[in-house]
Amino acid sequence: MIRVSPRARNLRVAGALCVVAAAVLVTGCGASGDETTATATSEAAKVVPQQTTSASKSASGSPSATAQLTKDQKERKRLIEATKVTFDKAAKTAVGEVAGSKLAELDLDDGDSAASASPSGTKSPSGSTRPSGSKSASPSGAMSSSSMSSGSPSTGAVKPEWVAEVVEKDGTAHTVRIDAVSGEVIEAKADTDQDAAEKKQMAQWITEATQTPEQAAKVATDKKKGTVTSVNLDDNNGKGVMWAVDVVDADWMKTTFDVDAKTDTIIREKTDNN
Repeated sequence: MIRVSPRARNLRVAGALCVVAAAVLVTGCGASGDETTATATSEAAKVVPQQTTSASKSASGSPSATAQLTKDQKERKRLIEATKVTFDKAAKTAVGEVAGSKLAELDLDDGDSAASASPSGTKSPSGSTRPSGSKSASPSGAMSSSSMSSGSPSTGAVKPEWVAEVVEKDGTAHTVRIDAVSGEVIEAKADTDQDAAEKKQMAQWITEATQTPEQAAKVATDKKKGTVTSVNLDDNNGKGVMWAVDVVDADWMKTTFDVDAKTDTIIREKTDNN
């Protein structure tokens, strides 16, 4: 007769399979084997549900595998989710404020930072100097440098605005601020600190740009689906002019496409990993 040791009967830590195996071995022992089998089956019933529950917790109880959003992604998310007026509608409204003008720049921004931003001659993403009467194009995304410089996203209610720069045929620039929720014009004014050289430069740029900002935006979104948050006319390192188009995708990542303003071809693209 095969004798099953007490250790084999009580080895619960090995799991249900070991307990059931012990029960099978005891079956040939007559009446005592039947009693042992019943005990083993009862013990297995206690162990198996615990293992199943543990597996379930590991599968569904853990945090989402999606990476946590960065502060820049959070800012983009807040701003875009609050925006009701699309880029193309804002562009149409902006040029409609100044007769005969063309769009040179359009950025989605938080109203608080947009109102406090002071235009100055700053470097554009391509390295050329933007005329002092216009805003600088920030490579960090749709938000201005002031809204992105803080250590964490702002906690107040977001006030999205489209801030546009439209240029007359002679190069005179105008800033137009548009409520990105209602679509109403908040402010429209000429940039008074332009000098003659700056006006000449802007007049040259808008003449050279035979492709519209809307066309450049379509080229960018055909390449990457998302929301257009910024379009800026800029110098292409001395090789003509280009449109710098920012597109924010479903993961709140921003990609900047430099699109040739004459041929509508993509010159380069860069994704901001922040």
